[in-house]
Amino acid sequence: MHVTVTGATGLIGSRLVRELVARGDAVTVLSRNPRRARESLGAGVECFAWDPESGPPPVESLRGRDGVVHLAGENVAQRWTEDAKQRIRRSRELGTRNLVEGLRVTEDRPGVLVSGSAVGIYGPHGNELLDEQTAAGSDFLAEVVKAWEREADVVAALGMRVVKLRTGVVLDAEAGALAKMLPPFKAGIGGPVAGGRQYVPWIHIADVVGLILAALEDDAWRGPVNATAPEPASNAELSKALGRVLHRPAVAPVPALAIRVLYGEMADIVVKGQRVVPRRALELGYSFRHPQLDEALKSTLA
Repeated sequence: MHVTVTGATGLIGSRLVRELVARGDAVTVLSRNPRRARESLGAGVECFAWDPESGPPPVESLRGRDGVVHLAGENVAQRWTEDAKQRIRRSRELGTRNLVEGLRVTEDRPGVLVSGSAVGIYGPHGNELLDEQTAAGSDFLAEVVKAWEREADVVAALGMRVVKLRTGVVLDAEAGALAKMLPPFKAGIGGPVAGGRQYVPWIHIADVVGLILAALEDDAWRGPVNATAPEPASNAELSKALGRVLHRPAVAPVPALAIRVLYGEMADIVVKGQRVVPRRALELGYSFRHPQLDEALKSTLA
């Protein structure tokens, strides 16, 4: 395959590019800094300059490709000031709109767009099981994701297949939520957050990549797909599992107030959680590489 990737130097994008190259696929990367992207990803990756908020990408970066994977967007895991909220929404809504416009004017355009999305579209639901048929929520993050997906859906009118990968909490020791959890747990002062009863829609980074590859290759994949492990864990269960894997105690509780003081409104993601299941991926026959939490943690920490 020949695939164009945005957000290629991020947590998911870098792993995806690595696996595509290892398989012998050709990869084109769209980046604000193509020189830095090339240094990070390797000389064998073709790089084009693109600012997602300034306009469409170069037609040459899209023409003749088999698929596009769109992962670019402002980091959600930060304190949600009004300025940060604007950046988070604008990067996804306008960035996707500009990518779609580039696809619109491209002849011999790709057949599929795999667009990043997030389980945040559902909003908080307590212990209720959430799948792709669950109605969208109405909080800030849900509204952002709805706008994000709405822009991606436009490519269907161009005759392209669109898959919206609603990603949960990605387990990777080098970046993301798990990387932030490791220092206190390694020091023996980690533990459940806000009582620990809220669910964490976790997924191993290798399975996020696996889902993207399946979505690129299989014409049956369309619409929203939850990128979460088959068995979501409570925050307390995740803490205990991480303690077991690290051979450290995991009993030091972190009060909800501390998380809210640190992150403000964004703390709702951690404090309330979501019990999301990958119904569609399982229906489509995807076999998870790391479906069990303890094994998934051991794998990413190896």
